Amino acid sequence: MTINTEHITREEYSHRGGGVELDLTPYGYEGHYMSAYQNYLGGGMLGAVDNSSTITNWMNVDELCQIAVALKQYYLEHSYHDEYNEEFEGRAVSGY
Repeated sequence: MTINTEHITREEYSHRGGGVELDLTPYGYEGHYMSAYQNYLGGGMLGAVDNSSTITNWMNVDELCQIAVALKQYYLEHSYHDEYNEEFEGRAVSGY
């Protein structure tokens, strides 16, 4: 699945994380949004990229899971990277 960038409502990328938000109206979920975000863990380390949505239990809907994966990939392609933050797999989402 490919994300249509026309429906992205917010993008923020920095060395301290950020996020990207997608309007889900074109996918049949009017008034709902999904985001991919990344938190700053401290010490120059970024956390894993995770998703959230205004739809409760979105993780139980195959189409929304596919959108979430594509949105994560989109975020990673546009986000900040350095030698210390090349691999995010296995890291915590939050430092708290």
